[in-house]
Amino acid sequence: MTQNLKAHMLIFIATILIAFSFIISGKISGLINPISLTLLRFVLAFTVLLPFILLSKKYRNKIKQSFFKGLKISLFYSLYFILLFKALEYTSALNTSTLFTLVPLLTAIFASFIFNDKLNILKLAIYLLGMIGTVIVIFDGSLEAIIKLTFNSGDIIFLFAVVSMGIYSISAKYFYEKDDEVLVLTLMTLFGGIIWMSLALIIFDIPLEWMRVEGENIYYMLYLSIGATLFTVFLYQKATIVIGPNKVMAYVYLNPAIVAFIMFIYENELINLNMLIGILISVFATILLLKENQQL
Repeated sequence: MTQNLKAHMLIFIATILIAFSFIISGKISGLINPISLTLLRFVLAFTVLLPFILLSKKYRNKIKQSFFKGLKISLFYSLYFILLFKALEYTSALNTSTLFTLVPLLTAIFASFIFNDKLNILKLAIYLLGMIGTVIVIFDGSLEAIIKLTFNSGDIIFLFAVVSMGIYSISAKYFYEKDDEVLVLTLMTLFGGIIWMSLALIIFDIPLEWMRVEGENIYYMLYLSIGATLFTVFLYQKATIVIGPNKVMAYVYLNPAIVAFIMFIYENELINLNMLIGILISVFATILLLKENQQL
């Protein structure tokens, strides 16, 4: 198996993990402040990974050189969550989901300047196609709901979150050096996330309230911390280094489709014809983007 194929497999696994996280997050929504919840995710993920790093001399020796890199990478990752949660105070999840489809395109634009990746008219058209397919799935195939979509001040806030996610997607490759250990860089990214989210808690005067996470919510929290945070941060960084941010972010268009299939399997939620068309468009656009980026 080639290194490129392994990277694609890793990012596809990460995409599935993220899809499950949307469903799990819905189950504990409103339990505690989402910024506090995100901090808890970082803390638990960091705590799980730390012993594996400390037990290895090779990894321990890389901590110092990875600290500031992780701090920079996690700034944009954390800023995305902070702006998302502030935006949701003024706008809807549908609006933010729709705007999130801009992330692959913005990533491609940033990469064209930072890594000199070519961005031609054909690729722009494919990104637009992916956005259309994804939005159809997000709105359950309701074209009427898409037409009635309106934007507000919360959406402007979330646009900055989208920019932050785009920068985060390229920073993993930009700050990486050949002698870095991805596992250590992941640990430092999580540690940086703890620092930034703690600052957000102080600035917005948000209580922790972690004791409210009990019963079955503990298992949901463990999944969000280990599966949807620790593993995905590692998988994204590992894959981005090999295949680049453009290809990694192309998988964003598959998220709503995977969520729809998960909900169909586990919650018996039907997929109507329009949604199926949207899913096929999203998958087709993702394949085209991966093929186009392969040629560059």
